[in-house]
Amino acid sequence: MTPHAATAAADLETDLDIVKKPFEAEVYDVMGNSSRWEVKVHEHGLVALLDVMPRFAPVGKTADFAIVQAARVSYGEGTKQVNEDRGLIRYLARHRHTTPFEMVEFKFHHVMPIFVARQWIRHRTANVNEYSARYSVVRDRFFKPTPANVRRQGTSNRQGGDEPMDAATASDFLNYLDEVEKSYERYQEFLDKGVSREIARIALPASVYTEWYWKIDLHNLFHFLSLRMDPHAQQEIRDFANAMFALVKPIVPIAAEAFLDYNFESMHLTRLEIEAIKSGRPIDTTNKREAAEWDEKKKRLGM
Repeated sequence: MTPHAATAAADLETDLDIVKKPFEAEVYDVMGNSSRWEVKVHEHGLVALLDVMPRFAPVGKTADFAIVQAARVSYGEGTKQVNEDRGLIRYLARHRHTTPFEMVEFKFHHVMPIFVARQWIRHRTANVNEYSARYSVVRDRFFKPTPANVRRQGTSNRQGGDEPMDAATASDFLNYLDEVEKSYERYQEFLDKGVSREIARIALPASVYTEWYWKIDLHNLFHFLSLRMDPHAQQEIRDFANAMFALVKPIVPIAAEAFLDYNFESMHLTRLEIEAIKSGRPIDTTNKREAAEWDEKKKRLGM
């Protein structure tokens, strides 16, 4: 730093009057003074909650208070008819006023197989810093399903399947995974011979584990969970999503309840579906998938 720049920086600092105010009421740590909360997932996987913003809440409240605080700044007089926190949060969730939910953030540490991480990273609304196999050696950890979770490809679901394979094929596949995992020995062998980590890693399978730090606001976390806790999501990523929901629910119990009531366990009706209900006629579409989705909704509605 040049002498001129140093002087300018010093002048800037001395011109600032930083007022450090205490909390207006007694507060507590919403994580109970813990450094992290952890849930083990599968044999080697992990979901850990590292930090929350806000970390401190007024005694008698939860981190939900930050949602209410933000909403009352944004909506002002318009929220005064909703005279208690739970009612306001549920009103916001019901009417899709999402920005107040962005005032709460969570930082996680995730350890998961690469094939799960590659689905996960499609959600581009989080801040992510992943373990680098260019700088560090990949650890000897591999995901292996149980025989019951070796699933048959679905006939109507191109993305996956939910029926188990026959026992003989499942056993053959698990033996195949055993062979694939032996590639780690060769990976280590080539590292020992001097092959760079960034090149050696390309031979490792998608079942090997990676890990990252993942920070996200509550609104986008709920969107992620609505998709990845859904029964149509792949079982392996659902296990991680369910663990995450279990960790955040005690932190924001009112918002979590509203998420279940108005999002995850609710149902969206299209214009065509509403017209079918009103008219009592079949849905006006030639799209087979749309018609099948309507049939599934009718079953849920008891129609």
